[in-house]
Amino acid sequence: MPVALTIAGSDSSGGAGLQADLKTFSVFYVHGVCAVTGITVQNTSKIEKVYDLSPSLIKKQIVALAEDLEINSAKTGMLRNSKIIKEVARTLSGYDFPVVVDPVILSKSGYELLKEDAIEDFINFIFPISYLITPNRYEAEKLSNIKIKGKKDVEKALKILKKEGANSILIKGGHFPNKTDYLYHEGKIFEYKGKNIKGCTHGTGCSFSAAITANLAKGIELRESIRIAKNFIESAIMYGEKIGKRCPVNQISWLGKDAERWRVYEELNFYLNELLKENIYDLIPEVGTNFAYALPKNFLKDKNDILAIEGRIIKAGKSLRVGEIKFGTSRHLASAIMKAMEYDESKRCAINFKYDENLIRKAEKFYRVAGYDRRKEPENIKKEEGKSISWGTEVAIKKAGEVPDIIFHKGDVGKEAMITILGKNPKEIIEKIRKIIY
Repeated sequence: MPVALTIAGSDSSGGAGLQADLKTFSVFYVHGVCAVTGITVQNTSKIEKVYDLSPSLIKKQIVALAEDLEINSAKTGMLRNSKIIKEVARTLSGYDFPVVVDPVILSKSGYELLKEDAIEDFINFIFPISYLITPNRYEAEKLSNIKIKGKKDVEKALKILKKEGANSILIKGGHFPNKTDYLYHEGKIFEYKGKNIKGCTHGTGCSFSAAITANLAKGIELRESIRIAKNFIESAIMYGEKIGKRCPVNQISWLGKDAERWRVYEELNFYLNELLKENIYDLIPEVGTNFAYALPKNFLKDKNDILAIEGRIIKAGKSLRVGEIKFGTSRHLASAIMKAMEYDESKRCAINFKYDENLIRKAEKFYRVAGYDRRKEPENIKKEEGKSISWGTEVAIKKAGEVPDIIFHKGDVGKEAMITILGKNPKEIIEKIRKIIY
């Protein structure tokens, strides 16, 4: 198993620093080890105090790890003063693994993480032992001593940092309008286009450089490591969750979303087969029946995160024809689920059947049932494709005072009357079906 070393400060809130690095290493199946450079007193919103560890203790940590483990790559984070900088540089110069340098200067809350009087030593001692440095816009300005306003300034800064001793330089684009990263490597400049993603950003720099480090540890070349790391950090930002007063990136989303997609697929597939064992032929509407299941709320961004039956379940003579289950294939039922989850995020699953008054009467004995009148749908809603189901679902929810187990409407001109059964998961849906059809 590849091994990656982080030489960084400890973030007691777990959002950045070596904690973020180690989480990132694990996501890429790389064994993470650490040499602690400082202890912070902080929470999610601010750093109150930083206690630097002695340079000799930092050296001993690195040496002890290198004696026992075959370290494949390393990264540096907070190296706060000149004594630490020089000791780390001297120690790392004795090894041949690539070193990614994240030049941490200020925290997001404005706390000084690289002292002003140590910046020159950082350039003189850390740059020469680096394989890659990863400054953001502010850090690149500070280290190159120029103001960066546009692409030409970026190119100028890259060349200055190269002359100052850095091997390869990646100026991160998070603070640029176009979100483009710029890499200077082997005499050429490469661009990595980014996206303007809304989400959580605490720990972005640490996690991004750690992702590059992890992929280098696996033997992946630099440019590909950066490409992978950029996709990773965009996911981590998008699926971050508010914890405390701040919002750290979610490294686990890189694995978590795919894992949840598989769980959802396995679960819906199993219970779809269970559904087909039931006597549902007469419940199938003319438009067909769909059975849909959404990813958990933290991974749900749009209808592409909802699994459903492509082509639905439809009548084919005296039998039923069933399409494949795929993500992003439902519009109507997905709209109902997304609206329901706005009120109760546990209601991730739904199925539709044709309206049957006897079925509704029986359902009312066991479950919360609410209806809405499609004839009262506002004209502006009717004109917008895909808005009708969302509108009707919300009307029924407000009428019931909570998300009902079953929502129905009696149709409108050209609109078939329908029942929607909502639940937490496919198993619960099947249990409700069995209770009301027998």
